[in-house]
Amino acid sequence: MEYITNLHNLEEFQDFDNLDLIAKEVVEGFITGLHRSPFHGFSVEFSEHRQYNEGESIRNIDWKLFGRSERLYVKQFEEETNLRCQLVIDSSSSMLFPYEKGKKAPLNKLSFSVYCSAAIIYMMRRQRDASGLSLFTDKVDFHVEPRLSSVHLDLLYSQLSELLVPQKALLKKGTNAVEVLHQIAENIHKRSLVVIFSDMIDGSDPDEIYQALQHLRYNKHEVVLFHVTDKKHEEELQYSNRPHKFIDLETGEQIRLKPQEVKKEFARMRKLKIDELKLRCGQFKIDIIEADINEDFRHVLQSYLIKRGKLG
Repeated sequence: MEYITNLHNLEEFQDFDNLDLIAKEVVEGFITGLHRSPFHGFSVEFSEHRQYNEGESIRNIDWKLFGRSERLYVKQFEEETNLRCQLVIDSSSSMLFPYEKGKKAPLNKLSFSVYCSAAIIYMMRRQRDASGLSLFTDKVDFHVEPRLSSVHLDLLYSQLSELLVPQKALLKKGTNAVEVLHQIAENIHKRSLVVIFSDMIDGSDPDEIYQALQHLRYNKHEVVLFHVTDKKHEEELQYSNRPHKFIDLETGEQIRLKPQEVKKEFARMRKLKIDELKLRCGQFKIDIIEADINEDFRHVLQSYLIKRGKLG
């Protein structure tokens, strides 16, 4: 069986609306036989109901539900693990690059982040780890803390699926990573692994962005930043040698130029920015990983598992 490994061989699966199924295919193409993380029976969280089996203890029967349905159901509990992971996705307009109007699920930075996040959620579920989700543009658009129940996972996949619907992807939607990251740092109440997917395109003062990232570390969270790029177009400027019109997806501003004429200076300036980002993240002990949408998902999932392994 041929598994999904990157956005390009994902196209044949895009008719499936079930993001859980796609996530499974991505993960199964990457690794098999994941070990479940250790159970710690002293800490449990109510998850869902299951039908009562004759002979079982009646201690966990939901009598209120019995009163409504006249059927016996047992409250099912799931042990919590040491790891709680908060996935944070930048869904601002710059993440829609490369933008393809009218395509069902455009192969861009945002869809790459969605599929990677869905795969991580699927892996966490197999390892009995809890996952949460935050989506942001110029504000926090959605936030829910980590849980393990199947109902919660359905909610996460539903929210992620919304980001793949082109008509709901908003152009000219800016980024305010500074305020958002500070808010998320305060809203995550338990020590967690925070996994961020962002292209880090933000007009804010760089020092303020780094302070916001540092806030997450100050609150004792482990942080992994996946710097999502389309390296071929955003870094190497692989365009034909003719004038092109470039449109800022967040502001609508337009500029016309020949990419080859600015390629060298553009590459120099971009390298300075990325080097500074890596340096600051290193100072704050934040793992930063370049995530090129033209590569397969393996690099992202492997980086996550390495970090997961270090946390025990």
